[in-house]
Order: sequence, then structure tokens, then C-alpha cells
Amino acid sequence: MKFSEIYKRFWPYIKGYKFYFILVFIGIILTVTATAATAHIMQPLMDNMFIKRDPDMLYLIPILLVGIYALKSLGRYIQSVFTTYIGLHIITRLREDLLTKMLHLDMQFLYVNRSGELISRITNDIARVQYFVSSMLPELIRETLTVIALIGYVIYLNMTLAFWALIVMPLIILPLLKITKRLKRLSHRSQEKNADIMTRLTEVFNNSEIIKANATEKHEMRRFSAENEHFFAINMKSTYTGELVSPIMEMIAAVGLATVIFIGGHEVYEGKMSVGEFTAFLTAIGLVFQPLRGISNIYSRIQDAIAASERVFHIFDLKNKIQDGALSLNQSVQSIDFKNVTLKFGEKTALENLNLSIHAGQSIALVGQSGGGKSSLVNLLLRFYDPDEGEVSINNHSLTEYTQNSLRHQISVVSQRVYIFQDTLAANVAYGETIDDERVKEALQMADALEFALNLPEGIHTLMQEFGANLSGGQRQRIAIARAIYRQSSLLILDEATSALDNESERKIQSALELYTKDKITITIAHRLSTIVHADLILYFEKGRIIAQGTHEQLLEHSSAYQRLSRTLAEE
Repeated sequence: MKFSEIYKRFWPYIKGYKFYFILVFIGIILTVTATAATAHIMQPLMDNMFIKRDPDMLYLIPILLVGIYALKSLGRYIQSVFTTYIGLHIITRLREDLLTKMLHLDMQFLYVNRSGELISRITNDIARVQYFVSSMLPELIRETLTVIALIGYVIYLNMTLAFWALIVMPLIILPLLKITKRLKRLSHRSQEKNADIMTRLTEVFNNSEIIKANATEKHEMRRFSAENEHFFAINMKSTYTGELVSPIMEMIAAVGLATVIFIGGHEVYEGKMSVGEFTAFLTAIGLVFQPLRGISNIYSRIQDAIAASERVFHIFDLKNKIQDGALSLNQSVQSIDFKNVTLKFGEKTALENLNLSIHAGQSIALVGQSGGGKSSLVNLLLRFYDPDEGEVSINNHSLTEYTQNSLRHQISVVSQRVYIFQDTLAANVAYGETIDDERVKEALQMADALEFALNLPEGIHTLMQEFGANLSGGQRQRIAIARAIYRQSSLLILDEATSALDNESERKIQSALELYTKDKITITIAHRLSTIVHADLILYFEKGRIIAQGTHEQLLEHSSAYQRLSRTLAEE
């Protein structure tokens, strides 16, 4: 992306800070004026104070010098404070917008992209963008105006000498262009490698129990060290390249100053310039190269910001395949229909020509080997995916006609992997909804979790540790069941929901759920015989097809596959 294209993308964020940019511009004007005045004061300092020895200048020049630097300091302070405010505020909004975009993208996006990569986009890439949206433009304006003011001043003092001093300026452009192109490439690689490191760290901390249990700390450190060394090497390449700008500028500036001293010295000897004028000219030329060096550094940093911006806007430009419908599912789920449904993931067929009807009050159990299509059916109901062929409908309307939020508000899921958030136990049960202590306790009671919850240090308001580390596996699973109950959804999906519970706790929860789900649809994915024997309908999945269906007794009588499964589950 070109600089102008990226700036257009950021303009909606930037345009709301016009007042603050005006304050920044005032600070710039004060700084530029003071910088030019610093060069100008050299003339009376040399001619009037030292050569003519005017006693008044002993008082006037120091006072003016203090005033000039006070003005410059005030200008820089105003500019720094408000550019920082603009940058931090825009970045805060941008970070929130980026996370919002990611959360609303299709589930496939979150499955495919590594969590560390996504975290890096929100943290590292956004941080690199801050300079671009706040400080870059004011600094560029300040340095450019400073250069223009000082060049105007030196031309005013001596046009011939100004020509010889400034003729070297075009020499800056060519090396700068080559350096910045390489910096942009290296910046892309650096940001990608930073994402790799973030991913590696996420894996390490999420799997710390496995690492400890297998004594693989050294193995993980070797993997991390390899990524870290690569990151270091890329950053050093950026440093080697970026740091060339300053010495090149210094050499070019030295050539310019040497030319000024040689030609200007002749003019002073010949009486064409006073010592004060030459000193003022030399000071101004010296000051010109400082903002020029600043501009070159800005241009180098822009490449880093552009690379980060491209990565950020790549996310913003992604489109969802799954689009909302116009209807809102405000009534409970009364019926679910799968009509000739086929779902594929690339070359693999997850579900093939599935036909199924489910009605309110039914309890459905899904069984079969791993990869048979059970989870794919659930994912279709949640609209994580849309079928490649056929149609899934609820209450005689295709799922594509409903908004995704209204659909998912009618569904409660207890997945095999239990999610506990770093919040109070009550907030975990009422997740995403208003906390009602009585409703929380009722849900916990039905999930056989109230007793242990009340025995926690602060009861239901006890703060849960990350991933629920202060709870046992069974306790975490009960909270997940309580969360599903609290939502009071009309469709309950249980994916190995009681796998971490003992038999007694499982019986208690099943009894409570039977009463709770009397008028609801319950879909259970299970590998325990006890969780499926009382189901109204058991569906046996194999290679994306339902090869047998019926009650427990019917399948034991007619399905050899179910008989084998039943024997296996009974032995477990």
C-alpha cells in the first residue's frame, strides 16, 4: 500500500482531533520561530556584542536567548503532549475496532489463524501504527517548516553562499530511498517473526502442565531460543540498515558546512560579509541539516508503520462468508430440520446427504467414532459453517434467514473443553448477561455445584483464576453446565458435558437436566453409556452419514455397529 492510501484509511480516525491538531500546530509554529530566532541572534551577538562591544547587548542578548529557548520549550511541550494524546486515543479506538472485527469474523478465521499471530496484530502492530497516526505528521510539518524557514533565512543573508551550501541536499534522496525500501521489507519480516514468538509463548503458557509433566522444559526452550535468535537477527539487520541514515546525513552535512566555511571565509576576508552575518549563516546552515536528518529518520520510521498498517488493514478488509439474515429468532426453538445437508472441508466430506427432523421436548444422542460428523452437525446449528449443499432450518426458516446473534441466544453449549474466565464464579455462570444471584444459585444447584461454590472464600463472588486453575476438572465442568442452564435457551447442546464427573454427580445432574429440558431440545454427544440410554433418539454417525438410528433398545436389537459401541462403553 502507498503512503497516501494508508493515510486515507486512517483519516476517519484522525479527523476527529482537529482541535488538538491546531494546538499541535501552534506548538510547531513556536518551535520553528524559536529555531530561526536562534540563528538570527548570532548576528547581533557577534557584531554588536563582541566586535562593537555594545554594553546594552550584555543584558539584551542573554534575555532574548532565554526567551527564545523558553518559547521553543513551550512549543515542544505543547506538541509532545497533544500528539501523544492523539496517538494513544486513536490507538485505543483502533485496537478495540480490530478486536471487534476479529470477534465478528467467521469461526474459520479463528480456527486457521494462530492465537499468538492475532494477539501480535492487536498489540505489536497497533503500537507501531501509533507513530504514524499521531507524531509522524506533526513532526514532518515541524521539520519541513523549520527547513523552509532556515533556508529562507540563509537565502536572505547570502544567496550565493546559500546555493553552495544547499547544493548537496539532493544527494540525500537516492540513498534514503534505497534504505527505506529495504527497511520496509525487514519490518514486515520482523512483525511476522514477532507473531511467531507470541504464538510460541502462548503455547508454552497454555500447555504448562504438559510441559512440566513430560519434563520438556529444555525442549521448549530450544524451540523458543531458535525463534528468538531469528527475531534478533532480523532486528539487527533493520538496525544495520536504519542506522546508515544518520552517518550518511552527517557526511553530506559536513561537506555542505565545509563548503560554506571555505567560501564564506573568503567573503569575510574580502569584507562582503560581517563576522556576525557569517556566524548567523553558519548557525542557520547547521540547524538546517538537523531537521533534514529528522525528516530522513521520519521517512525510515514510516516504512515500519506502513508495514504494520498493511497487516492491520488486511484484517479489516476480510469479508465474512457467513452473513446475517433479516429475521430475529425471538421465540424458542420448536423444530430443527436437516434437508439433504452436505458439509465439506476442502477434499474431506464431514457430513453427506444428512436428513433429520428434531422437535421440542426431544432428547437426541449422537454417537460414533471420532470424525464421524457429530461435531460438524453442532457447528452447523451454531452457524460456524454453512452447508455446501442442502439446508438447515429452525422453526421452518432456514438458518441463513436469522441473525447470528439471535440464533445463538437460543442455544446453550457445554463443550468438551471447559472455558473459565478470569472473573467471579457468578460472572462465569451468568456470562454475557446481568448477574442475578438467585438465578446463579439455582443454576449451580441444578449443576450440583452450589455446595462447593458456597464453600469458596467469597462464595459465588470468588474470583476465578486463569483457566479456572483454582478449581478441579469436575468443578469446572459443573460451572459450564450451570452457565448453560442460566441462559435458559431452548436448545441445549452437551458435548461430553459430564466426562470429568463421578457417577453419583453425573446421575444428580442428569436427573436435574431431565426436568429442566422437558420442553426443550437436547442434543448430547457422548462416549458414556449412561448419558445416552435414556435418549429419545440415538443417531450413530460414521464417515459423515447416519448409519443407524433409534432408541437404545432398538439399536441393540438391530444395529451391529451400535452393539459393538455399547459393549465398548460398558467395559469402560
